[in-house]
Amino acid sequence: MNPTAAYPVEEDSQIGHARRAATAIAERLAFSPARAGQVALVVSELATNLARHAKRGEILLRPIRRDDREAGPDGIEVLAIDSGPGLPDVALSRRDGHSTAGTLGQGLGAIERQSDFFEIFTQPSGTVALARIWREPEPPAARQPRYLIGAVHVSKSGEDVCGDDWDWRMRDDRLAIFVADGLGHGLAAEEAARAAVRAFQHSHDEPPQRVIQDVHAGLRATRGAAVAMIAIDLERGVARYSGVGNISAVLHLETAVRQSLVSHNGTAGHTAPRIQEFTYPVPPRSIVIMHSDGLGTHWDLMSYPGLRTRHPSVIAGVLYRDFSRRRDDVTVVVAKERER
Repeated sequence: MNPTAAYPVEEDSQIGHARRAATAIAERLAFSPARAGQVALVVSELATNLARHAKRGEILLRPIRRDDREAGPDGIEVLAIDSGPGLPDVALSRRDGHSTAGTLGQGLGAIERQSDFFEIFTQPSGTVALARIWREPEPPAARQPRYLIGAVHVSKSGEDVCGDDWDWRMRDDRLAIFVADGLGHGLAAEEAARAAVRAFQHSHDEPPQRVIQDVHAGLRATRGAAVAMIAIDLERGVARYSGVGNISAVLHLETAVRQSLVSHNGTAGHTAPRIQEFTYPVPPRSIVIMHSDGLGTHWDLMSYPGLRTRHPSVIAGVLYRDFSRRRDDVTVVVAKERER
């Protein structure tokens, strides 16, 4: 089972495939039978909606962790993505009994009740629905991290593994995000990307330039990778960034200004003639977007009214749907400050 696979859902016969994949992830994360049942229900309902109402629908599944703990993932994220026709009235669609296809019309209401977090972004060009289910329900008084992190992490069609990898840490008002794209795709690319992430995990508290230097040294026995890291001082509103290769990174400001961050040419582990760190201001309500070259670069968040206000995984899902090259692994990581 490949947790980075995209599961196309265009007919009823494909619903079970996505549900079984989600159940397998829940079992691997030691979900209780009851919580695993919630996961299965959420995926079944979302996939059913795709099969019966949508164009070019797919389900993406991703193990997630609640905060910056290093104990591993303790939740599952489900993204249902389609290319139209959109929901004319989201509030009405959430009511039990509402249907546009002669069904019972209980899908969206059931999904929202069974999810710990549920959000929809819809336009005539398509819909992205996000559901998150944790191994254990979140305590009501739990401390919320200052930044929200979301992502899409999908392997090339036909591959059993993803040649991209990524990770993040948030400690003492410092957010660090790292993205790696192993050269090519398949097992060798996955090995390089994972080795890069392990190097980041070992030294993430260091400045980005030092981390990228460590990654470069640690990948010499691998195929090599494009890599990039951003570290944001949340109190000062300043980002430090370093990259080698074609990882794209953008600060999307509330004013609609798009600040592209600078990476140098090269391949970490092989040829990196210049590893340099750059500093950028990060005004309040800025959005950080980093992605591998499986995603095109000609996107503009302002083309999607209201998208900036949505969960980062919804933003990543919309960009993946509309700008994925569909012939490579693709990773899109989005970070934004939580509304206070």
